[in-house]
Amino acid sequence: MRYCGVRGGGAHHAGTTTYPPPTPTCTSSSRARPGRAPPMPHPPLVAARLCLCLCRRLLPPSRRLFPRAMASSFTTAAAAAAQQAAGGVAATATAEEYEEVLGRLSSLISQKVRAHTGNRGNQWELLERYIQILELEEPIARMKVIHVAGTKGKGSTCTFTESILRSCGFRTGLFTSPHLMDVRERFRLDGVDISEEKFLKYFWWCWNKLQEKTDDDIPMPPYFRFIALLAFKIFSAEQVDVALLEVGLGGKFDATNVVKEPVVCGISSLGYDHMEILGNTLGEIAGEKAGIFKKGVPAYTAPQPEEAMVSLKERASELGISLQVVDPLKPHHLKDQQLGLQGEHQYTNAGLAVALASTWLEKQGHVDRMPLNRTDPLPDEFIKGLSTASLQGRAQIVPDSQVNSEEEPNSSLVFYLDGAHSPESMEICARWFSNVTKEDKRVPSSMEQSQTSGKSRKILLFNCMSVRDPMRLLPHLLDTSTQNGLHFDLALFVPNQSQYNKLGSNTSAPAEPEEIDLSWQLSLQTVWEKLLQGDKGLNSTDSSETSLVFESLPLAIEWLRKNAREDPSTSYQVLVTGSLHLIGDILRLLKK
Repeated sequence: MRYCGVRGGGAHHAGTTTYPPPTPTCTSSSRARPGRAPPMPHPPLVAARLCLCLCRRLLPPSRRLFPRAMASSFTTAAAAAAQQAAGGVAATATAEEYEEVLGRLSSLISQKVRAHTGNRGNQWELLERYIQILELEEPIARMKVIHVAGTKGKGSTCTFTESILRSCGFRTGLFTSPHLMDVRERFRLDGVDISEEKFLKYFWWCWNKLQEKTDDDIPMPPYFRFIALLAFKIFSAEQVDVALLEVGLGGKFDATNVVKEPVVCGISSLGYDHMEILGNTLGEIAGEKAGIFKKGVPAYTAPQPEEAMVSLKERASELGISLQVVDPLKPHHLKDQQLGLQGEHQYTNAGLAVALASTWLEKQGHVDRMPLNRTDPLPDEFIKGLSTASLQGRAQIVPDSQVNSEEEPNSSLVFYLDGAHSPESMEICARWFSNVTKEDKRVPSSMEQSQTSGKSRKILLFNCMSVRDPMRLLPHLLDTSTQNGLHFDLALFVPNQSQYNKLGSNTSAPAEPEEIDLSWQLSLQTVWEKLLQGDKGLNSTDSSETSLVFESLPLAIEWLRKNAREDPSTSYQVLVTGSLHLIGDILRLLKK
């Protein structure tokens, strides 16, 4: 097997990476207050240091994947980044404070493995105490909440619902997870990420109150519970008309489930994910999700597998509530306008969103704004909301501006981003990528020129969290792609750029070689190669022709850019999937 990247001198050990030592940073003690985390280095400087050090440590000729000439391009890019950073060295106090806040949030992330049995409802009773400390009992009780759980599509469903109600003229608050690039993405007011100023204000309000009243018996809340409490504070203080809450994990013991009387609840499509916590069967998983159902609160669900549906109906029956199954929308409901989120599966999420928004309107006395029935086209406000909804990292197409530019009009490198990370979502992702790359008409106009040659290379860029079983993910991706007539020319496996427990906007790859471990990526490559051998009926194959492991995401992107520039007659179409964290990492790099 083969992995590619940059390593230092000395003996070579398979799967071991050497990064440059960390560059010392200076912090001003005069700005520090007790307990404050030190300011982190400016993002462009981090990139510059990393690039400059990497280009000095190119592989020896026998292991080099790309020519030495690329070092000069790395150096040039690094120098440009350093020059740009020099103009903004005097970082504002707000920027430093923001990094401090991210450090505080990071300190709340538990190092305990999420599959630990104690995590299921662990110290659930403390949530009520936190709510009391933050004086949120009454504000939460007054909040007009739409609560959504599910395995796939709950973020999309919430996004559609929010967009519909905002188009109807209501002030909206949307809480989703995870974020891709900035933690403020989790808190949206009227469709826009909360401003940095407001985020800092509400963060410190919650943080200081909790710090005053917590101790060994009542510790600070863990990360997700804190940001859920922060969301309640933000939405109550901003006086939103409707708060849309996406469940983080499961439902029954999720921090969002402190809402005792939501207006309406929804369950998006269910499947196998987080089995180490939620259970090994669809029935067990559905039972956890149904934990958000409340007596007297109407509930809706997307069509589900029979095993899951039985469990949902049992819970609804116990509470004496009706559970209605919502059919996917049809194009005529939208007067043939396109949904704002791509993919055929989004019609299922949109159908659920219409039911949730309609019920909320009815319960709030706005019957005149509801759809007349389930067969006619939707009201214009609903269509506007559904067609303008946007959510990063879900069936998102991003042309690489460095390659698809006026300077290089014939080169084409396009990234197709989808944060699928369950077996079912892998199949949906594969169908979307197959369909969108088959027809030039489906590609945005900005890319039409580069698509006209007809020659393309389909490349997979993949990583998933180690708590997930790649044998439950990659076979679904490969089989569905093959069934839809798509064959990957190459698969690239990379570690995430940011770490799962880091929040700072300046996070980068670890500096010490012992901190870099590519064993997981090499394992993913092994799974992929075995699947290919079975698919082609081969006993052996040269993995270097079908898959590569890179020791960092930036190196993989530079390798793709180099190949796209050297082969302008070919369109490079790269599917990035397996992890929303990976999607966030690549968006950061592409938008620099």
